[in-house]
Amino acid sequence: MQRASKAQQSLVQRGADEAARPRKIGRPTLSDGQLLDIALDLFLNDGYEGTSVEAIALAAGMAKRTIYARYADKETLFRSALSRAIEDWIVPVERLQAAECDDLRETLRNVGGILVENILSPSGLRLFRLTNTVSSRMPELAAANVRQGTEPTVAFLTDLFARRVELSDRSGFDAGEAAHAFLHLVVGGPSSMAAWGVEFDAAELQRRTYSSIELFLNGLLPRPVPSEDTEEQNRRLRQMLTDALLENAVLREEMERRN
Repeated sequence: MQRASKAQQSLVQRGADEAARPRKIGRPTLSDGQLLDIALDLFLNDGYEGTSVEAIALAAGMAKRTIYARYADKETLFRSALSRAIEDWIVPVERLQAAECDDLRETLRNVGGILVENILSPSGLRLFRLTNTVSSRMPELAAANVRQGTEPTVAFLTDLFARRVELSDRSGFDAGEAAHAFLHLVVGGPSSMAAWGVEFDAAELQRRTYSSIELFLNGLLPRPVPSEDTEEQNRRLRQMLTDALLENAVLREEMERRN
C-alpha cells in the first residue's frame, strides 16, 4: 500500500474533524464547498496526476460513490475546485477602484503593487504552477481560467485608461489593448520568473514594478510635440556633428598625405 503524504494525512484529519461535527440525518457529511477545498489542497500539493478520487474521498471522510454522485469524474471535480479557487483568489475590483487617485502614475503604482503581491502570494503561485501543469492536457481549461482570473482586472484597467488617457489619435491602439499590455508587462514578468523559483525581496520587487510602469507609460502617453526652439536646437546639433565629422575626415587625409 502506498504511504500517505503529510498533506494527505493532514487532510484526512481535516475531513475527520468536519465529519465529527453535528449534522442532520440524511444530509451529506461535507458541503460542496468543503469538498472542493479539500480536493484543491490535494491537487495543489500532489498535482493533478498524483491525486486520485480515492485520496480525496479518504481526506474528506466520504465514500467515493458520494463524490461521483456530485462529480462525474476526477476532471470534472478538478475543474470545479480550480474555478472555486480562482474566484477566492482574484483581487476584488472594489480594492482596485479604491487604489485610484488623481495622479495616473501613482494609481498604476498602487494597482501594480496590489496585483504583483497577489500573483506572488503562496496561493497565487500554486495556482499559476498548477494551471501551467495541466495546460497541455486541458488547454481549454487553462485558457478559461486565465480569462476568469483576469477579466475583472482587465475591465477595470480598460475603464481607467479610457477615462484618464487620450488614445483617440493613436491608430489601432485602444484602452483594452493598453489594459492587456499593462498586465503582461507589469504582472506577467514577475509571475513567470517566480514560477521558475526566482525570489525577490520587497525593495527589488518594487523597483521592478515601478520600472515596468515607467516603460508602459512611456509607450502609452502621447509625447509632446517639439517646439520650434527644440527643432532649431536639434538642427544645430546635427550640423555641429556633421561639421565635426567632416573636419575629422579632413585632418585624417592630411595626416595620411604627410605620412
